[in-house]
Amino acid sequence: MWYFNGEIIKTPKTMNIGDLQYSKELFQDAEKMAELGIKSYRSVTPDSRYFNNGGYSVDESSDEVVGTYASVGKDTDNLTKNMLILIKKQLSTKLETTDWYYLRKLRTGADVPSDIQDYSDTLYSEYDTKKSEISAMNKISQIEEYENRPHTEVRKVKTYKNNKTIYGPETESVTRHINMVNHWTSNPNDDVDPAFVSLTAD
Repeated sequence: MWYFNGEIIKTPKTMNIGDLQYSKELFQDAEKMAELGIKSYRSVTPDSRYFNNGGYSVDESSDEVVGTYASVGKDTDNLTKNMLILIKKQLSTKLETTDWYYLRKLRTGADVPSDIQDYSDTLYSEYDTKKSEISAMNKISQIEEYENRPHTEVRKVKTYKNNKTIYGPETESVTRHINMVNHWTSNPNDDVDPAFVSLTAD
């Protein structure tokens, strides 16, 4: 996009400047555009997950014009309410895969396998923790951090030898930003990742 005489130009078009008319090919000529005062334009908007657009200001002082919308924080009560609804829905969805064990116990008295019971207990524990953490939030910054928490993931380096995949012993670390609303540590159907070593909150 470009900016000229208070106008934001989204696509090349015919321009009337002074007594002359320029075809849209003008926008392929950077030197001529600079001579005429047509500058590139960039818009800066706040993260719509947490903020609404506020007042608009334009900075024309450099070679690039920047239009900036001020950040107006959204209602934290509404944000946390939606987060709580989501974790409850996720809990229900995750439990659907194991509910039949408990229905079978009610009908036949058959014991629920220990690993399934451990999984269920872990889910409820994680849910209670998430619920408490989210309910205590009253600042946008707290919600932003919770939904973008930095973690360090350590993985074994993957190499190939004689048509075989070899993992490690060398490792590498990467930084991941994880939404804790969606991050659950337990899943009975998890496939084993041979490259995974650890995932730790920074």
